Amino acid sequence: MITIVDYNMGNLGSIRNMLRKIGQEAQVTADPVLIENADKLVLPGVGAFDAGMDNLERSGLIPLLNRRVLEDRVPTLGICLGMQLMTRSSEEGKRAGLGWVDAEALRFRPADASLKVPHMGWNRVMPARPSLLTDELPAEPRFYFVHSFYVRCHDYADVLLTTPFGVPFTSGFQHGNVWGVQFHPEKSHKFGMALLRNFATKVD
Repeated sequence: MITIVDYNMGNLGSIRNMLRKIGQEAQVTADPVLIENADKLVLPGVGAFDAGMDNLERSGLIPLLNRRVLEDRVPTLGICLGMQLMTRSSEEGKRAGLGWVDAEALRFRPADASLKVPHMGWNRVMPARPSLLTDELPAEPRFYFVHSFYVRCHDYADVLLTTPFGVPFTSGFQHGNVWGVQFHPEKSHKFGMALLRNFATKVD
């Protein structure tokens, strides 16, 4: 079963509902036993970086998540803040991230004054390399974004998707069994449904 990690920082019900809409059963939980037995994990998130890490620490789930992701190699998808928490750090806060991917989150500082931060609304994504997560997406894939920080991968081989916002930024990454997307697939209609279906049925 797909298990959505509940640490009080995300659109938990929306993600579960979108998965159910495509015929995939999912559970929202902070129960260590259920996370221990999860086939796949989703780390969602909406809000500030330090608050997200504080909530994860208070939940007591970080050692379990580290083991499930890094040792058991459970396929894991980070969404929005969840993607950023997978990195080493963020300019938004002072806390260290989970460090599952060699990357950091940086604040948008567009040179073009017409580009407003946060980056909000629909925007296109362009594949940097093939991946089962993005296999056979509908033509001209577009996703819904709401964010003021973006991820910079230290190893370009981890970059999966890019999106233009003045200059291209990394809107998706993959490092082994860890995937992250900056956009909200649960708000992205057919494009989000296709991506989540890939995660549920193709990624292993």
